Amino acid sequence: MGNADSKLNFRKAVIRLTTKTQPVETTDDAFWDQFWADTATTVQDVFALVPAAEIRAVREESPSNLATLCYKAVEKLVQAAESGCPSEKERQIVLNCTRLLTRILPYIFEDADWRGFFWSNVPGARQDEDNDDGARPLAESLLLAVSDLLFCPDFTVQSHKRAGPDTEEDMQSIDSCEYIWEAGVGFAQSPPLDYIHDLNRTELLKLLLTCFSDAMYLPPSAENNILNRWVTFFSSTDNRHALPLFTSLLNVVCAYDPVGYGIPYNYLMFSDYREVLVEHAVQILIVTLEHEAGAAAATLVGPDNLFVNYLSRIHREEDFSFILKGLARLMTNPLIQTYLPNSTKKIQFHQELLVLFWKLCDFNKKFLFFVLKSSDVLDVLVPILFYLNDARADQSCVGLIHIGVFILLLLSGERNFGVRLNKTYSVRVPMDIPVFTGTHADLLIMIFHKIITGGHQHLKPLFDCLLTIIVNVSPYLKSLSMVAANKLLHLLEAFSTNWFLFSASQNHHLIFFLLEVFNNLIQYQFDGNCNLVYTLIRKRNIFHQLANLTSDPVTIHKALEMKKTTLARISRTNSQETISMDGSRPAVPAEPGTLKASLVAIPAIDKLTKKAQVSEDGTMVCLQHNTHSPQMTHKHSPQSSDTNTSGIVGANGDLLSFLCTVLRQVLSWKSKLPLQTIMRLLQVLVPQVEKICIDKGLTDESEILKFLQHGTLVGLLPVPHPILIRKYQANAGTAMWFRTYTWGVIYLRNVDPPIWYDTDVRLFEIQRI
Repeated sequence: MGNADSKLNFRKAVIRLTTKTQPVETTDDAFWDQFWADTATTVQDVFALVPAAEIRAVREESPSNLATLCYKAVEKLVQAAESGCPSEKERQIVLNCTRLLTRILPYIFEDADWRGFFWSNVPGARQDEDNDDGARPLAESLLLAVSDLLFCPDFTVQSHKRAGPDTEEDMQSIDSCEYIWEAGVGFAQSPPLDYIHDLNRTELLKLLLTCFSDAMYLPPSAENNILNRWVTFFSSTDNRHALPLFTSLLNVVCAYDPVGYGIPYNYLMFSDYREVLVEHAVQILIVTLEHEAGAAAATLVGPDNLFVNYLSRIHREEDFSFILKGLARLMTNPLIQTYLPNSTKKIQFHQELLVLFWKLCDFNKKFLFFVLKSSDVLDVLVPILFYLNDARADQSCVGLIHIGVFILLLLSGERNFGVRLNKTYSVRVPMDIPVFTGTHADLLIMIFHKIITGGHQHLKPLFDCLLTIIVNVSPYLKSLSMVAANKLLHLLEAFSTNWFLFSASQNHHLIFFLLEVFNNLIQYQFDGNCNLVYTLIRKRNIFHQLANLTSDPVTIHKALEMKKTTLARISRTNSQETISMDGSRPAVPAEPGTLKASLVAIPAIDKLTKKAQVSEDGTMVCLQHNTHSPQMTHKHSPQSSDTNTSGIVGANGDLLSFLCTVLRQVLSWKSKLPLQTIMRLLQVLVPQVEKICIDKGLTDESEILKFLQHGTLVGLLPVPHPILIRKYQANAGTAMWFRTYTWGVIYLRNVDPPIWYDTDVRLFEIQRI
């Protein structure tokens, strides 16, 4: 009954607040204490008992009462942070205030007139001796109080007091570095697990996340030069707990093992409070680790982000190993197969983990090199490829596929990644791909082929990125399997059809990428790639057709007419599909009604990458932008990715003029097709293969492969071209994409309670599929 009475009293207090037409005095503690002093409501209760319509009504009709409610709730948290909330009643007040502020803040942020409220000085607030401007803004007081409370003995951390039970630890003199939540980076002791502490930390982190969500209520900015004041202050030197907070969050995430003791179905028998904490910890990390690199950063004015600073300065090998093993363990978790169905817990926060991994590699180059210096990188690669393959048909997972591809693009800019891909793939993770024997490179090519031929249309803007990754690693791939070689040739065949080549002004770029892949493999890895050479010979007509590409106005017009009746998706005919792996399931579209967050367009591949030439000693030399390749100036977005030229033809009266424009474009790139190396290979090897087949009566491809294996083209090919690598480069466009994607994921993942549901979010749109 007590809990029911508590809810009823809380609801009565809310009704009184919404019906008050006159301002309630700040000093009227009897009124304000109704909201937190004598109630024991859960966060779900608070969301149910404080409806959105009533918060908005108070905001519009009694603004001073809403302001006072926020001020009084923050004041209670500040007092608790100073006292260390030694009693159970004080701790309950902290939780009640935390839940109430988590409920109210989004409605403060959604109104332009209120967005500055927490950053204004509150009349009558106590003066802060360290603040020359007088009273601290309410936001700063709130952030400092929550930070203090996250290291409050017996509330969120284990007490270290050694004297009697009446002795209390002074909150102001506590060295929070001694209270880090988990062993790992910079901390050796692993404190005993306490689920109450985990629950309390989670409540406070939920409030922090809500504070930082101020960013959701601003539209995406092309310049990406708007600093999040909440994050900026929280991660600045003003926060004395910045280092232990960063370390606690990172260690809690990387030390977490969802499988636990390995007892089947253990997650059904015991509640795992640590998982919820880990989810919130990784979300806080990816939001606070926001730092615009390069030219964009030069225009920003603001204190250094200590979280980014600490992350970039991690350097010990044991720390890198702890982080990489932890992230790989969590990323691999959804792939775990057991004989007992659904007997192990499957985590749901893999998208946040991918963003965290991205930020680690982007901000800490030593970590990136550590990841690539051994085969451990493959422990991250396989789950990423699994996610890409699994999500390729699901329109609600466009962002997940983008982040996976971005990570692989970043890794592919380093030579070691290509080298590591040569390791034999023996981990049999069930994926909806043909059964094959080969390397991790073969796996990557097959998954990319699946995305291009079997993904939904919103993935077309990523085709350039997918092929750029293959181009980057191709000079280092020692031996492609027959299956992977066939997949590459199938892509070339599909992309070189007239209707595809002429139907959008940038489609020919895909041909250039694939030809570059073949040239790299022939010039630098010919000896081990007899499967590819055999496939090139078998499919040689594709190259002859490209060399003799008909590009007169009549042919172009016919191709565009064909486009009207042809599906936009690349045909999978002739791709030699075989039986998929045991235990795999086909990629399926999103369920109708699934929610997704919109994304901003990503920059074109020439803006996303910078070119570097590999010199003879293996070092990379950056080149001037866009040399030796056709210009790529289109922007990657669903709207611009495929110019519907057939529609233009229908609408344009002067058809001939239009066709002449297309013809000029085709002639300009047709003459630059890099076919010399492949044509020379065919010129030398085709007669030899035909002769041996006739002389020995060969019909078995294994004999031909054996012949090609021992063949050589030394001195017969053109002079090897320099290896060209397209390395990811940070820019404002991708920084804005990451901000939009990150907050979209956080919005959709926080449904219990639905913190931001039905508020006027402007950073993205929530759409129903």
